[in-house]
Amino acid sequence: MERYPVASVLSVQRQKKGGQSTGTDTIAEEVPVALAYNGISHAVMLATPADLEDFAIGFSLTEGIVNSPKEIYGIEVEEAFNGIRVDITIASEQFVHLKERRRNLTGRTGCGLCGTDSLAQAVKVLPRLSVTPDAAISPILAGFNQMASQQSLKQRTGATHAAAWLSADGTVSLIREDIGRHNALDKLIGALQNQRIDCSTGSVLVTSRASYEMVQKCVMAGIPTLAAVSAPTALAVRTAEQSGLLLLGFVRGEDYTVYANSQRLIR
Repeated sequence: MERYPVASVLSVQRQKKGGQSTGTDTIAEEVPVALAYNGISHAVMLATPADLEDFAIGFSLTEGIVNSPKEIYGIEVEEAFNGIRVDITIASEQFVHLKERRRNLTGRTGCGLCGTDSLAQAVKVLPRLSVTPDAAISPILAGFNQMASQQSLKQRTGATHAAAWLSADGTVSLIREDIGRHNALDKLIGALQNQRIDCSTGSVLVTSRASYEMVQKCVMAGIPTLAAVSAPTALAVRTAEQSGLLLLGFVRGEDYTVYANSQRLIR
């Protein structure tokens, strides 16, 4: 987007052993992105201003606003003076349900439940995954190595998370980046839906910790395996176990820890 680039070059001062110097650095942008459904604002998230149609689809699915991309009739991205507005037109039946449980979310990069106004909304009872194929560890380990060369925004800024799709043939075929780990995952899930990729046929790799909401988003999308470079939370582990999700953490080099449904991992 012309008004909102994904990164900007700014003047900086650097202090190193050799002394102080002035120069420039490439800094990741974060922009308020308002998601509106049928003209009614629902959520405002701070996000990287890229792949916003994917973001809208993924967020709508993983938050349970729609059950299928077919219930999304249109997406329009409009730049505003102080942010970006994404207008999403959904089926009238789903909009009625949304209004019944409408909440005022204010998203932040480190919090997936900001603005939730009841305990029942905070931790949902998730369905058990209907398809849970076994997953081999070798492609997962190799997939994290593949990710590094595809994280173009991180290479420029050092500030973004990534979520990647590891397809059944062991290749990282899709990757999405964002300053927020939840946003990156929503963008990836939206991209999978846009490209009509069966979410039950591969794994998701993330460059972050595995929080409850990361597990929730995968389960809602029908993704059977989640591997994270950092730690999970105890709630994420319990939720993954109950939902049938294979959950791995601390995947670094040849090392990894299996936290849930280890019987599905082919070592």
